[in-house]
Amino acid sequence: MRFILFEFKEGLLIALRALRANKVRTSLTMLGIFIGITVVVLMSTAIKGIDNSFQDGISALGSDVLYIDKWAWFSNEEWWKLRNRKNLTMAEYEKFKSMAKLPTAVAPVINSQQTVKFQDNRVDGVFLNGSNADYVKTTNFTFDQGRFYNEVESNASRQVVVLGSEVAKKLFTRGDAMDKTIKIGNANFKVVGILSEQGSFILGPWNPDNQVFIPIGTIFKNFIAEHRGTVTFNVRAPNPSLVQETKAEAEGVMRKVRGLKYDEENDFSINQQEGLMENYNSVVGVIQIAGLIITGLSLFVGVIGIVNIMFVSVRERTKEIGIRKAIGAKKRTILAQFLLEAIAICMFGGLAGLIAAILGSMGINQFIPTSIQVDSVILAMGLSAIAGIIAGIVPAYQASKLDPVDSLRYE
Repeated sequence: MRFILFEFKEGLLIALRALRANKVRTSLTMLGIFIGITVVVLMSTAIKGIDNSFQDGISALGSDVLYIDKWAWFSNEEWWKLRNRKNLTMAEYEKFKSMAKLPTAVAPVINSQQTVKFQDNRVDGVFLNGSNADYVKTTNFTFDQGRFYNEVESNASRQVVVLGSEVAKKLFTRGDAMDKTIKIGNANFKVVGILSEQGSFILGPWNPDNQVFIPIGTIFKNFIAEHRGTVTFNVRAPNPSLVQETKAEAEGVMRKVRGLKYDEENDFSINQQEGLMENYNSVVGVIQIAGLIITGLSLFVGVIGIVNIMFVSVRERTKEIGIRKAIGAKKRTILAQFLLEAIAICMFGGLAGLIAAILGSMGINQFIPTSIQVDSVILAMGLSAIAGIIAGIVPAYQASKLDPVDSLRYE
């Protein structure tokens, strides 16, 4: 065992000396491995970071919530058919709420886009969310300051507002938003609460961080005529295991509310976050496939380059191989030496690619979230070692089979 370790150490030292003697060639040879590892690690850190952000955003909205709407989020049905459906109304919401037994909370929601201002600061195109006091029960919102508007404020259509974290930061750079009066459109609102950061940029305008929340009566009074917009019903199941039962009940209740006969199709949709997640997963899947193709091509080019360089190295050092064999070096020793040389090239290239990817992910993190995982590091170095073995095995085997007499005569 000690002799084998000595052979390994000696072979590794010889391999490293050979690489040091041909620095430029070694650096160019590593390029394919470097690019491949950089791409695969950058891709995995970016996807993991985005996935964490997406999961955080989804969990803030509540994974056990159903959304009864005129529109289907993800459907193959023709758009004009959905457009021709009747709007959902507040009267239907009241009927649904009184008839549905399983939900722990039901809240009406209607949205508008408005400009929000405080003194000289303004945020354009903010998603304005109008609901009632039960809305917060259909989410997992947490608060940095203050509270959600209460039932009295909701029923009286008071001019109160809860700010998403990003909107609060943009309007109040010093962080003193509580109890201040802001302007939404042309109406004044008192700030009663500020959400803590909890959304995801992937959710776009549905990101709670970029929304403001006011009572639904207030939104009807100031921004949208009640008969002009369609209302969404947010329905929270008692727990995730009862989502499908709650959905089945909600469908039956909505058919009664809308007076549909048994042979008539639903003129409403019950949306779930599963559809959003499936759509997200399909997009991520395409990105992963594209990244793997780029990685595979880069590693393939790198392996081909290393194979060629290793064959050149074997030819250049044929006489050295002959001398070592003449003084007693075994085939396994020669094979290990050249195999270690190929693995070392790939490992150095992989390490350089890993460092570049980590630095790159730190830069990318300024724009999109990234998350460096231990498994990304293991994947990078594992791929490098495998590439080295694949690239070096044939040249190393050829070197180990050389005849010592012929090798000593080689010029």
